[in-house]
Amino acid sequence: MDERSHMPSFADLGLDPHILKSLERMQFKEPSPIQSAAIPMILHRKDLIALAKTGSGKTAACAIPICHLAKTDNPHIQALIIVPTRELALQYATEVQKIGLDKGVKAFAIFGGEDSSMQQSKLKHGVHVLVATPGRLIDFIYSRQIDLSHVETLILDEADEMLSMGFYDDLEFIIKCLVHDHQTLLFSATMPRQISMIAKQHMKEPSEISLIQEQASPETIEHRFVYCHREQKGATLLRLIHEVQPKQSIVFCHSREEVERVCRHLKSKFDGVDFLHAGLSQDIRGIVTGKFRTGRIRFLVATDVAARGLDFSGVTHVFIYHLADDPDVYVHRSGRTGRYERQGNVITLVTDRELRSLKEVLKAIQREAVWIGDPPPIRKKEGGRPDNDDKKTRSNRAKPGYRYKRKT
Repeated sequence: MDERSHMPSFADLGLDPHILKSLERMQFKEPSPIQSAAIPMILHRKDLIALAKTGSGKTAACAIPICHLAKTDNPHIQALIIVPTRELALQYATEVQKIGLDKGVKAFAIFGGEDSSMQQSKLKHGVHVLVATPGRLIDFIYSRQIDLSHVETLILDEADEMLSMGFYDDLEFIIKCLVHDHQTLLFSATMPRQISMIAKQHMKEPSEISLIQEQASPETIEHRFVYCHREQKGATLLRLIHEVQPKQSIVFCHSREEVERVCRHLKSKFDGVDFLHAGLSQDIRGIVTGKFRTGRIRFLVATDVAARGLDFSGVTHVFIYHLADDPDVYVHRSGRTGRYERQGNVITLVTDRELRSLKEVLKAIQREAVWIGDPPPIRKKEGGRPDNDDKKTRSNRAKPGYRYKRKT
């Protein structure tokens, strides 16, 4: 018998028929692992800490049950979702609006860089699910322009990212403003100490779901690496693009200056190129992400502002122009492709300076290095003897993170 016959369906979760109708229209076939695990707990009003990798369906895992629980005859905010960035706030609100459409659930996002009076006007017309960035929400709280007394569910999404951006005190303040009994849901890709502190202080015997250890990187994502010298990066990137012909791709760089330089270089050879970084105005960032999501941009050159949370489902390739020291950054960048079990490709340019960082990345994703072209040469110390690190790399071929394969 086909294994799929044993897999739960959304109907098995006891969801409102209006929600099921929306999910069918959105072509949701069956729950992902995080959705199967989280939705029943949320429906039973349990506090929850959910750790899952990017691209696992975390947004819908939260949006589906809160739309089911929403009372549409109550015009007040019943679910409050806190996210780190404007782009993620818009994406989250759009997802909730689609899932709750047939039931009549109203969702809205507030964030900095927009006219607060217009946002306030929207809130007065009734919102069931509010998505907010911490700073703008606190502005509304201080000015007494928002009523949170009816919130039944508080969601902290991309919690580790918010903490890395310095929002710990803001989150503490927001949580303490909800003085009444409520459900708290915390979604994160990692579990730093500050998240544990929030859970201990503000959550009631939370259930925990962790899918992080099951698989460091989805099998649907192919990771490949290209060794080159620093001054050859631009030419190497152009050659790779000509060879693999990506349908849509993101090129990750480490700084705004590098983003704009690489973007100019690509624009001289290809159409449909644009860039995204935090130095752009909110309006421009919104336009760029919108054009990329609808396919009008084929190559998006970006800093890590595009690496967390944003769902660009059409991305076939991720090119990492500059490898970061932190393996988690690589994991989140690579998660922009291979969404929802689709095939994805990550190609990373590696220079001599980045070889040590590469070893940590390979350990984190539990893969071996697959090289396009020649692998890095063995460096030698004075006297012609191999460097110890390189000798170890070559001799430990059975260990994850050390085997070098050549792929032409």
